[in-house]
Amino acid sequence: MRIIRIYYPNQLSVDSHVTLTDDATNHLSNVLRAKEGQAIVLFNGDGNEYSAHLIEVSKRKVVACVDSKLSLSIESPLDIHLAQGISRGDRMEWVIQKSVELGVKEITPIITERCGVKLNPQRWQKKHEQWLKVAIGACEQSGRNILPILNPPTLFADWVTMSTNQLRLTLHPRAEQAFRHVSIPQAGVRLLIGPEGGFTDQEIYKTEQNGFQTVQLGPRVLRTETAAITSISALQAIHGDL
Repeated sequence: MRIIRIYYPNQLSVDSHVTLTDDATNHLSNVLRAKEGQAIVLFNGDGNEYSAHLIEVSKRKVVACVDSKLSLSIESPLDIHLAQGISRGDRMEWVIQKSVELGVKEITPIITERCGVKLNPQRWQKKHEQWLKVAIGACEQSGRNILPILNPPTLFADWVTMSTNQLRLTLHPRAEQAFRHVSIPQAGVRLLIGPEGGFTDQEIYKTEQNGFQTVQLGPRVLRTETAAITSISALQAIHGDL
């Protein structure tokens, strides 16, 4: 039976007692029906994982005792920063979840001209909090002990002009080169994926003016969420740890 992994946002130390978050409490107590004495693994993003056991379980409160600390990293040697054009429905959550599972180290949701989601600042903040929970859940599931950076939604024009030592790549169906033909520096890669409907010609021009190279995934046009996960998988298979 696989031991349950739970994210804890604060400092962890051996022999300490910690009260888990409301989300973790609901998951353990009401969904999994966990019992006192059950073994779990905690992590807080510091690169370690902490074996623990439950000493108090109720509907509103779960307390764990930390037993030991283990330094364990399964992070990819390839540093990928995914900039994903925001799409409607649950597609964005799906991309965030799967990209975290595949080892992406930084994610920026991008607001493009053809972005189908129009929200005020308060609702964007709620979206960001919701996406962060998805990323945490993906870390819990996949065994990652370091949380990827999840940036708040950012305007396309602001993101493409940011300074970086990473290789800049834009996925484009009419590009001439494939992922296997690019040379990735030690700093890694910035991967830009368009939203539903793709980038406008002006946006493509803007990326080229800021040093982005276009790459393609073959002759077929993929949906935005398929394109993101396929691109990450290709990069990890050729240059990473798949």
